[in-house]
Amino acid sequence: MMKLRFFIPVALLAAMVAFGSCSSGKLNPLSASYIKVDPQPLEAVGNQIPVVINATFPENWFNKNATLEVVPVLRYDGGEAWGTTYTFQGENVAGNGLEIPQKKGKNVVMTSTFGYVPKMQKSELYLTFAAKIKNQKIALPDIKIGDGVLATAALATAASETPAIAPDKYQRIIKETYDANIMFLIQQAELRSSETRKEEVDDWIGIVANADYTPNQKVDVEISAYASPDGGYTLNEKLSEQREKNTKAYVQKQLKKEEAGNVPMHTRYTAQDWEGFKTLVENSNIQDKDLILRTLSMYTDPERREREIKNMSSTFTVLAEQILPQLRRSRLIANVQILGKSDEELSQLSVNNPGMLTSDELLYAATLVNDIDAKEIIYHSATELYPNDFRGFNNVGAMQYLRGRFDIAADFFNYAAYLNEKSPEVNFNMGLLEIVKGNNAKAQQYLGNAAGVGELNNAMAVLALQNGEYSKAAGLFRQTASNNAALAQIMTKDYNAATTTLNAVANPDATTAYLKAVIAARTNNINGVVSNLKQSFSLDRSMKDKAAHDLEFSKFMNNSQFKALF
Repeated sequence: MMKLRFFIPVALLAAMVAFGSCSSGKLNPLSASYIKVDPQPLEAVGNQIPVVINATFPENWFNKNATLEVVPVLRYDGGEAWGTTYTFQGENVAGNGLEIPQKKGKNVVMTSTFGYVPKMQKSELYLTFAAKIKNQKIALPDIKIGDGVLATAALATAASETPAIAPDKYQRIIKETYDANIMFLIQQAELRSSETRKEEVDDWIGIVANADYTPNQKVDVEISAYASPDGGYTLNEKLSEQREKNTKAYVQKQLKKEEAGNVPMHTRYTAQDWEGFKTLVENSNIQDKDLILRTLSMYTDPERREREIKNMSSTFTVLAEQILPQLRRSRLIANVQILGKSDEELSQLSVNNPGMLTSDELLYAATLVNDIDAKEIIYHSATELYPNDFRGFNNVGAMQYLRGRFDIAADFFNYAAYLNEKSPEVNFNMGLLEIVKGNNAKAQQYLGNAAGVGELNNAMAVLALQNGEYSKAAGLFRQTASNNAALAQIMTKDYNAATTTLNAVANPDATTAYLKAVIAARTNNINGVVSNLKQSFSLDRSMKDKAAHDLEFSKFMNNSQFKALF
């Protein structure tokens, strides 16, 4: 017991020497126990490793005449990264450093951010010191304050996202409508030569006939005959019916002359064209048009309507001169369908004779093949045949992006932007490239001009992942089945959802399997860790080096099954 009692004061004395007293005029080494690091271990957030260091300078440690520079440094195989320099000074020093009271000491907070590189998974964090008392340099040893970097979030990458394809506007069936009017005199149904020979009717007959014998066109005809809503319903019904018959007979005769007599024809007649009357009044400058429209809304019976309107004697005179004559007509409508080339024709021509295709037909033909090489050949043809159309250049760039040839992709995207800098698809793709390069602020600018692009939310989600906004990222990905989407769910600890997402990835790769192994590690499933890492390594051998130092698997490092993987 006497020896034990003697040992305690000696230990305390040793601690006093270690943590220092300024009486010697020197700064003694600072114990690591006075330093706390958050997070521990360090964790990559996108392409950055943020760290917060809480340090305590204990009582009577800091010399009143001392200046101390403290810099965190992250050391890894083949390099080191330096953080922010912090300067502290004693009470007798005139300078810009943070003053540390000698007697009381002080707690300080130092923050730094290191740019992430994969080798930092296996690394050590140190604090380095540059000290002097007055003009005398004091040597202080570096202090190790951390081991390794948890880098799961750094797996987020825009390189695996899908670039935007500038779409074609190809329509297999183009529908066009042509119309003409044959006008009649009041209470008459006979066709006048002045009407049937006028240019619009003659042109209409020609359009119908041309569409009928053009192989890639179909046509049908509608004839609607009308009477104006005056003169009584019974009279107008007979009148409009006869106008319909006479017009149909004339059109059939003319089409037969043009050898287009088999064109489908649909006819109808309307006794009193109140709808047309209402439309013409609404679009007119008639003084009492509001009163007329109120009358139409108040009465639904045709005879009551006609009587009430005729009671407005001066107004009815204007109607009889300006409105009613326009309603005594037969309307001719030609519905023409232009049939585009079939998928088979487009596919063959895009390879064998692309010059016979329009730009839209070429771009559409590229959607008919799944192979990237085949798509790119067609897009290259589009750039050669239509050099002023940005879409071909954008889409070639997209194919290069999918191959991971980002520099080549950038050349095509830049030229597409030269042709059309406002294209949402081009801006989106430029934004993706900036994310790949780590220029997130610039990426944000491009993506701000990409409204309407279907993939926009995914790109914004990658940015959120790299900014550590994991819940936001998971929300933006929504139902997307991709490695990045699953990573967002892993970072929010929604492991069931992440597993479902990974199982739904269309083209699983080494990263897909690796993320499954991470989930297995976090849920303490050693068999899942081993089987998924085996799969990942078989697809990409570089994953083996990553896993060997990944802190996600730290608790399995001594497990025989895990060790057998390496």
